[in-house]
Amino acid sequence: MKHFYIIISALLLGSLQSYASDDLAEGKSIYNATCVSCHGVTGASDTNIQLTIKPRRLKDSILSAEQMAKIISDGSHAHGAHFDIMPAFKYVYEEEQIENVAQYVSQTFNTDRNAKVKKLLSESDAKKIDAKKAHKIGKKIFKRNCSLCHGLKGDGNSIYVEQSKENKEFLFPYDLRKTLLNEDQIFLVLKFGAHYWGADKKDMPSWSRKYDDTKLRSVAHFVKTKIVGTD
Repeated sequence: MKHFYIIISALLLGSLQSYASDDLAEGKSIYNATCVSCHGVTGASDTNIQLTIKPRRLKDSILSAEQMAKIISDGSHAHGAHFDIMPAFKYVYEEEQIENVAQYVSQTFNTDRNAKVKKLLSESDAKKIDAKKAHKIGKKIFKRNCSLCHGLKGDGNSIYVEQSKENKEFLFPYDLRKTLLNEDQIFLVLKFGAHYWGADKKDMPSWSRKYDDTKLRSVAHFVKTKIVGTD
């Protein structure tokens, strides 16, 4: 009887592994057919395609596989991007297919993402912040610095953006009200800058030289609790 259960367990495990392998194979097939022209064979966006905004380097993305699936499904504009160069593929592929693509990207190009994020957070000097104090500090810093590009409401509309259009040095700040990023991710983007996390341009700089981790944590807390999800 014991051997019977071992055999059944082995068969089930083999079935699950095969299923997962098939899912990744489908994700790879769709990626190669649809995504590779922009994001490249290795997810490094090292292609010759000419776009206003160069596609993200997926190998450096801060996004989880679940977040990637939402971007692939809805398009980047739905989640705060200034332009809709990354379109919505929910009209092309089924939900499961999109999830398979996200898993393929995550497991092929961005395998160290979770460990990298965890390590950087563990090395942070930010102490446990008091929500009330963090709101006050974060609001002040956001108004002084972040609003110049993202706008006072965090909607990505500001005088700097308009000036950049006139100067043809285009800025494309995100509409923070729609961001998928959690508070930890917002903090890490503030600390290291968007280029570190796969963006081509350095419009969103690293603020670590000007503010310590606790203050950057406060900004992240303010953005996540007071801006994300607002109209």
